[in-house]
Amino acid sequence: MSNLPTISHWIEGRTLAESQGRFSKVFNPALGVATAQVELATRETVDKAVASALDAQKVWALTPPLKRARVMAKLKILLEEHADELCRLITSEHGKVYQDSMGELQRGIENVEFASYAPELLKGEYSRQVGMGVDSWSEFHALGVVAGITPFNFPVMVPLWMWPLAVVCGNAFILKPSERDPSSALRVAQLAIEAGLPPGVLNVVNGDKVAVDALLEHPQIKAISFVGSTPIARYVYATGCAQGKRVQALGGAKNHAVVMPDADIEQAVLALMGAAFGSCGERCMAIPLVLAVGDETADAVVAKLTEEIYKMRIGPGLSANNYDMGPLITKEHFEKVNHYVDLGVAEGASLVVDGRGLQVQDHENGYFLAPCLFDQVKPNMRIYQEEIFGPVLGVMRVPNLATAMELIDAHEYGNGCCIFTRDGEVARYFTDKVQIGMVGVNVPLPVPVAYHSFGGWKNSLFGDLHAYGPDGVRFYTKRKTITQRWPTSQLREGVAFSFPSN
Repeated sequence: MSNLPTISHWIEGRTLAESQGRFSKVFNPALGVATAQVELATRETVDKAVASALDAQKVWALTPPLKRARVMAKLKILLEEHADELCRLITSEHGKVYQDSMGELQRGIENVEFASYAPELLKGEYSRQVGMGVDSWSEFHALGVVAGITPFNFPVMVPLWMWPLAVVCGNAFILKPSERDPSSALRVAQLAIEAGLPPGVLNVVNGDKVAVDALLEHPQIKAISFVGSTPIARYVYATGCAQGKRVQALGGAKNHAVVMPDADIEQAVLALMGAAFGSCGERCMAIPLVLAVGDETADAVVAKLTEEIYKMRIGPGLSANNYDMGPLITKEHFEKVNHYVDLGVAEGASLVVDGRGLQVQDHENGYFLAPCLFDQVKPNMRIYQEEIFGPVLGVMRVPNLATAMELIDAHEYGNGCCIFTRDGEVARYFTDKVQIGMVGVNVPLPVPVAYHSFGGWKNSLFGDLHAYGPDGVRFYTKRKTITQRWPTSQLREGVAFSFPSN
């Protein structure tokens, strides 16, 4: 048994220690040292969480939506009051800088706020007199027990995409956060109890593939939400659907930014800097590729990017120095991203800025990689085709917008893209025709606000419904349509064998 502090599960509104000796270390990536160990769930752990959720959901489903909404309204206040605590947990385990953690938390809070509109979201639809003396209406009913599997890169925001909306729809929820940075999601679950969420409505199990498979295969879990890499998303979708579950599985991305010759280059580059290197590039909506239209545009973009990259300050995210970028999350991921930089050089791309070998004072064992910038990237290169998920930005030179759009449409991923231009006709054509799920115009990270829905196309999303927003309500509910007639003395009809029609 390690002497490290142990992070346990959260079941029935309390901490439950149950691992049967299976643990995983949680690291501070700025220091490169383990700070805790997290228990890894067994199938029996998942069974206990499901049993707790089943019991709680029976009562919770009968709770009026307005009362459910009030829990979310209280949770929003608590999240704001505990913002500093939560952001320090995020940064200490993930590595992103404090201000980025604050931005993540705020976007999560917006989804809690949307969930607090439950009475409006669940009103259903009504039509009077669809036939003579006949009324019809639709109702939205809870599914029962649902689950979510969330990634390391947004340990608070992505869980808040899922469970607040699921529970205000009357479901109970089982969350499996990333075992790499689990503490912030567990702390939010504790705050939910303080906000008035009944024990068992939200349970948190920490784990690896054993827990994932237990959730996917459990017969009492009716739906699964997932965010992660495309290979795992495909597995979750196929396995969950084979078990008769409703599944939304959001996968990887390789987002392109098109820079037109008429763009405000300085503003475009400033936007691209944050989109490429914010959170050390560990975002599914990051911009790792720039398609610069014309050599003159490309030269200007590369020159300005180089200038701005050399201004960046990299260091520990909780430092009073307010660094721009922190470390990558694990040593394994650090080595993987470094390998991609080596690969890009071997493939023949021009490494304009080399961020390898960075040493941060007093944090020499941290997983720090400074921003890297490639020029002359080609479509056949792996650094173009594959998701790197790190602070590596590539510039490809294209002759025109048509070529840029052909490249975007041909790529296996279809999560997000953007265009920088001052031409409204070009922007409208691009947004209409490009085969991507989320599109920005002079906006590099077109992440929808909480009252719209998030999701890509192609190999970036498996399932028919996007995350949160209106699609989230549909995903976590099942529709029941009722058609009703009360016979009256004025409306008496004889037997009819034809299909009913008005």
